[in-house]
Amino acid sequence: MFYCQNEGHIGASIPSSRVRDGLCELECCDGSDELPGVCNNTCATVGADYRKKRAEELKIQKTGAKIRSSYIAFAHKEKKRLESLVQTLVQDIATSEKEVARLQEIAERTESLSAAELDFKKQSPLYTSLITHSNALKSLQREYKKHLEREKTLSDVLDTLRTSYNPNYQDMAVLDAVRGWEYLAGLPHINDVGKDSSETDEPDNGEGEDESTEEETLADGEWSAEELDKDLDNLLKTKHVDLLLEHDEYVRSPAPGSLSELFDIANYLPDSLVPQYEDLKDAILSWLESFGIIRPEVGSSAESTHARQVFTDAENALKQVRKDKENAEKDLSELFDPTGYGVEGEWKKLDGTCLEKDTGDYTYEVCLFGTARQKPNKGGSTFTLGNFVAWNRDAEPGQPAYYQKQNYEKGTKCWNGPERSVILLMACGTENALLTVAELEKCQYQFTGTSPALCLPVTESSMNREEL
Repeated sequence: MFYCQNEGHIGASIPSSRVRDGLCELECCDGSDELPGVCNNTCATVGADYRKKRAEELKIQKTGAKIRSSYIAFAHKEKKRLESLVQTLVQDIATSEKEVARLQEIAERTESLSAAELDFKKQSPLYTSLITHSNALKSLQREYKKHLEREKTLSDVLDTLRTSYNPNYQDMAVLDAVRGWEYLAGLPHINDVGKDSSETDEPDNGEGEDESTEEETLADGEWSAEELDKDLDNLLKTKHVDLLLEHDEYVRSPAPGSLSELFDIANYLPDSLVPQYEDLKDAILSWLESFGIIRPEVGSSAESTHARQVFTDAENALKQVRKDKENAEKDLSELFDPTGYGVEGEWKKLDGTCLEKDTGDYTYEVCLFGTARQKPNKGGSTFTLGNFVAWNRDAEPGQPAYYQKQNYEKGTKCWNGPERSVILLMACGTENALLTVAELEKCQYQFTGTSPALCLPVTESSMNREEL
C-alpha cells in the first residue's frame, strides 16, 4: 500500500499498483503517487471544499439530533402512559369481572322464573313502594327542571331591567323590583357598580357576609344540590327487577348459624351420597310439578330477555377491556424493540406520519410503518404500493444502517407484472421529507427521504474520525 500525506486534507492509502501509472488518483490530491510535475497538488482546494461540506453536514446532524432527542422523550412519555393504562385496565377488568358474575347470576335466576311467578313477586309491598318512590322522583325531577328553566328566564328579565332602567325617572315599583332582585341574587346596587372600592366596601353590619357564607345543613343521608345534578339520573336508571331478584336471593340465603342450615339434609350426608340425593330431590319435585301440586319454574319473560341482554352487553364490554389491555401490553413491548421503533424508541413518534412527493402526474405517499400509495393528480385510481414489512434485512437490528432502509411489500399487482413494492432509503435530515421517487424496475419503486430520527448525537470522535 502507498500512503499519500495529502497535507491540507485527509491522508489516504492506495494500492501500490496504482503508483507511477501516469494517472492522477483522486485519493492522492497532493500528487505524490506520480513523479514530480505530473499531478498538481490540489489538497488546499479539495480540503477547503470538504471542510465546508462537512461543516454543513454536522450542522444538519446537530439540529436533527436535537429533534431526535424530542422523539426519544416522547417514547418515554408514551411508556409511562401505557404502563398507567395497563394498571388502570387491570383494575377495570377486576371490577368488570365481578359485575359480569353478578349480572350472570341475575340472568340465570330470571330465566328460572316463569312470567307468572315474576309478576307475583312484583306485587310485593316492597317492590310496589320502590316503583312508587321512583316514579315520584322522576316527577319531582321533571318539575324541578321546569322551575329551573322558569327561574333562568325570570333572572334574565330582571337582569335586563336592572341594567337598563333609569333610577331617576322610574316609578317606585320598578325600583323596588330591582332592589329586591339585587338582594335575592346577592348583586351590588347598579348605581354602585364601577365605584372605587373605598366606596363600595362600606360596612354593612355583617349581614351580607353572614348570608353569603351560610351553608345549608344536611341531615344524614340527604343529598346536596351538586349530588342531585350529578347522581340522580343514574339512580333513576336503576333496574328494579334486578333489585327485586337480588333482594329475593338475599332474603332466601341463610344467615350464618341459622336453623335453615340445621335442617338441610345434604349437610348430614357423606359427600359420595350428595349427588344421588340431589337427583332424588329433583325427581320428586318434577313429579309434584306434573301433578300440579307445585308450580313449575320454567318459561321466560321480557325481564329474563332483558337480564340476559344486560349480561351479554357487560360480557362484551369485559372482552373489549381485556383486548385493550392486550393491545396496550403489545404496544409497550414493541416501544423499545430494536426491530420495531428502535432501541431508544426514536421512531415511535413517527408511526403513521405520512410523507408525500408530487412528481407531476402522480403524488407518491408513504405513511411510515403503514402503507405506500401512488395517487393520480388528474383523476384515476389510487394504487397501493405496499405495506411496511421490515427494516433493512442486510443490517443488524440496533445498528444505524438497519434504520436507513424500510421495505414495503404486497402492493397492488401490476398488469402482467409483479406486486408493487417500495424500498425507502433514508438519511439524517432536519425534516421528515420524501425527496425522490424512481421506478427502478417494473412496479418496483425506490424512494429516498430524510428524517431527524437518523441524526445521531455528534461526538468528538465522529468529528475527528476522518483525520485518524
